[in-house]
Amino acid sequence: MSYSQVILVDENDHEIGVMEKLQAHREGKLHRAFSVLVFNSKGEILLQKRADKKYHSPGLWTNACCSHPQPLEETAKSASRRLQEEIGIIAETEFLFSFIYKTEFKNGMIENEYDHVFTARSNQLPKLNPEEASDWRYISLEELEKDLEARPDHYTFWFKVIMEMYRPAIFQNG
Repeated sequence: MSYSQVILVDENDHEIGVMEKLQAHREGKLHRAFSVLVFNSKGEILLQKRADKKYHSPGLWTNACCSHPQPLEETAKSASRRLQEEIGIIAETEFLFSFIYKTEFKNGMIENEYDHVFTARSNQLPKLNPEEASDWRYISLEELEKDLEARPDHYTFWFKVIMEMYRPAIFQNG
């Protein structure tokens, strides 16, 4: 399922409007987003490989779920809903932290997001939505760190920021 609107926010995450998603990415407007990190009972993190037809970052590895809450939708509820829609996992999400990042892609799109990061616990095996993801894997945080260092170009920009800037919080919650 595709959602076409994003919530525009200021630097304090106060809503200031709504815009069509692709327009917001073309103009680089700051908007609300979320990322969900899923951990299994072994402490491994679930990664998804973004579908090849995604309009930015296709074919790159990233966190289990990333999307945008819809207007009038609570971000935590949106995170749980999209986790199920993208990779078929039903789990409660717990807020971890938020941050702002901005990056430009070769295709002219600009991610300028106020990203709310959530964690979830699950031993379920993903059932991928092919519109969103093409592959998945559980990996230990130690192995992930090694792979991020060896092959950083295989991962999304925001996931690398999350892992670099917030490593202590992730390892504590993993």
